[in-house]
Amino acid sequence: MKDKQMIVNSLFEAVEGQLAKSDIEQTIEKPKFAHLGDYAFPCFTLAKIFRKSPNIIAKEISEKISNDFIEKVEAVGGYVNIFLKQSEISKEVLSSIVSSQSAYGQQKHGEGQTITIDFSSPNIAKPFSMGHLRSTVIGNAVANIAEKNGYEVVRINHLGDWGTQFGKLIVAYHLWGNKELIEQSPVRELLKIYVKFHEVAEQDDSLNYQARAAFKKLEQGDEEALQLWQWFRKASLKEFEQVYGLLGIRFDSFAGEAFYNDKMDRVVELLAEQGLLEESDGAMVVNLENMPPCLIKKTDGTTLYATRDLAAALYRNETYNSTKSFYVVGNEQSLHFKQLFNVLEKMKYGWAKELQHIPFGMMLKDGKKMSTRKGKVVLLEEVLNDAIQLAGKNIEEKNPNLKQKEEIAKMVGTGAVIFHDLKNHRMNDIEFSLEEMLNFEGETGPYVQYTHARICSLLRKGQYNIKTSQFEGLSDEAWPVVISLKGFPEVVAKAFELADPSQIAKYLIELSRAFNKYYAHTRILEDNVTIHVKLTLCASVAIVLEEGLRLLGIQAPEEM
Repeated sequence: MKDKQMIVNSLFEAVEGQLAKSDIEQTIEKPKFAHLGDYAFPCFTLAKIFRKSPNIIAKEISEKISNDFIEKVEAVGGYVNIFLKQSEISKEVLSSIVSSQSAYGQQKHGEGQTITIDFSSPNIAKPFSMGHLRSTVIGNAVANIAEKNGYEVVRINHLGDWGTQFGKLIVAYHLWGNKELIEQSPVRELLKIYVKFHEVAEQDDSLNYQARAAFKKLEQGDEEALQLWQWFRKASLKEFEQVYGLLGIRFDSFAGEAFYNDKMDRVVELLAEQGLLEESDGAMVVNLENMPPCLIKKTDGTTLYATRDLAAALYRNETYNSTKSFYVVGNEQSLHFKQLFNVLEKMKYGWAKELQHIPFGMMLKDGKKMSTRKGKVVLLEEVLNDAIQLAGKNIEEKNPNLKQKEEIAKMVGTGAVIFHDLKNHRMNDIEFSLEEMLNFEGETGPYVQYTHARICSLLRKGQYNIKTSQFEGLSDEAWPVVISLKGFPEVVAKAFELADPSQIAKYLIELSRAFNKYYAHTRILEDNVTIHVKLTLCASVAIVLEEGLRLLGIQAPEEM
């Protein structure tokens, strides 16, 4: 918005260039209370520069500031409090949203650049549990936010479709597998024999030797092992796609670990050529400063995650010509990614500095991490279906004549699950609670969706037409709504900068609250003189709520 830049410029002149414009922009605060203005500039850091008290500096600065967007300036307790001209700002904000529509808040700093985002990445032949929800919805939101910031985004689902767990599954299938049962319910039955393998292996360690041998046969291309692996993979993907369909999530690539089987020799050769590969107790490693060495090959010659991820990084950079690459993976993998990026830097790849691990906390059950091998999982598809069912029940009770009830129940139910995750900062652990997740009041997705639906109802009743939009004549009660709308572009930029979708979720709650407070004190459909500007404000809020929810991967129904 122009007003903030004008204020920064005015302050820059008032402090006689003693602070950089970027420092001024970061220092400006948004007061908690309306009577303290719309912006506040603390003068405490200037005390040493000007050798005066902050109170005197604030008074001197306040007397030097004026521009077309400022109503008045006050000096209070070492702060310069700036009050904006409500009519001018309201006109600018509303006209910008009405003309831009869903493009409002679009940023340009990523234009001409491509970013690859690696997210979700469930393990084949294991259930899509609530533990996978976080990477999936955080990654999808970060991808949407990156596009809103101008980037071309490549969404990659790096499937866990290779590794020693397949040796375990092959052994388990030969011992306890039932082909008919597995074909009826692939992932559930495969999980059952996988859990049994670990239970028996605790008493009989020979099973682990058999599993390693089975995986080595798979790596060597054994026909029977490959057929089983392909069957496990195909069956799992079919089930995963149902979950992605419910969540409305798409991918550009499903190239998983197995895709890089024929691309790892090149990595080993490049490391050897550059003198980075060393032997350590029979294994091949790259030694790193201030962290454990990065294992490239085990003593038995099999490769590791690091080898695959190095191959994947090279492939993605060469295939997509990406400027940045994000890995949305749990924080327990932080060391792995530090090692990975460090090795690529040692290989003299300049683009390695643009690789970023986006970690997140765990989804807990009874305060503990969910574990597939112990069978302690909550299936994501079941949670989504339960949420949709409960949403449908609520709709039936409150609005039985609603059209497209099933479709709206799906939007509300899945939205509740996604929003519950994304309203939390990604680094926080989240305790799984179906009750809290499906609470349709308070800081929830359904609350934001209902606010949007309420506005759509007002627009229908008021027969709002974009051609009759007006931008002047709002009452003072509308100002907090306007200020909130004005902040959306800045929130979009900050959410990308911090790779933090909770910035958007919290903003949507704030905007919804501001609007509902306005709605409670204003007769929107009365008074023919101001009805058009009030409906224009409503339409602007609806546009921003719908776009904000879209960035989080949530739909905005027009009726609820």
